[in-house]
Amino acid sequence: MTLEKRGIRVLGIAESFRKDIGGMASLAGVVMRGDFIIDGVVLGECTVGGLDATEKILEMYHSLKRDDIMAIMLNGCIISWFNVIDLEKLHQETGIPIIAVSYNPTRGIKEFFIKYFPDDWERRVEIYERNGPRFEISNKNGFKVYLRALGIDQEDAARLVNRFTIFGKVPEPLRIARLIAYAAMAQRLSRKSKGGE
Repeated sequence: MTLEKRGIRVLGIAESFRKDIGGMASLAGVVMRGDFIIDGVVLGECTVGGLDATEKILEMYHSLKRDDIMAIMLNGCIISWFNVIDLEKLHQETGIPIIAVSYNPTRGIKEFFIKYFPDDWERRVEIYERNGPRFEISNKNGFKVYLRALGIDQEDAARLVNRFTIFGKVPEPLRIARLIAYAAMAQRLSRKSKGGE
């Protein structure tokens, strides 16, 4: 992967959800070039507390019908209230590197799977553990960031994250995707409150 090219493109995917109302979370994907130009957007949904995030992200990726996306960035591998993303499956089915970015240390997640999902916690733990351990980097702004990377070595994953970070901790494709997902969720809630759904 040529990380220096201005035209390098990544797909950043983020979500927005409301646990108190359940149902579906809004997903948004942003295709961003290395010069921070956005040249693609895709929307999707996944189930709050479900196990469908991997398939929904794959649907979003394939719907773009593009062969110039060089990596997918995710805001972590657990979204929408413990909907665990299978990073290995994403990598295998897209054939491109997957980088999951998170921003805080963790003391473990298994106890929450057991507590909230007694019927399928073992499946969630299996996927989560298969995703492998995180590694810590200090990004170019001096913030600690935690990465999981498949299909790309740790050094290149760190370089790619830094390449797409302007300020703070969050890479731009993920920051913009999160804003779009939030707007999509707000619009859905507004329609719902007006009886549109």
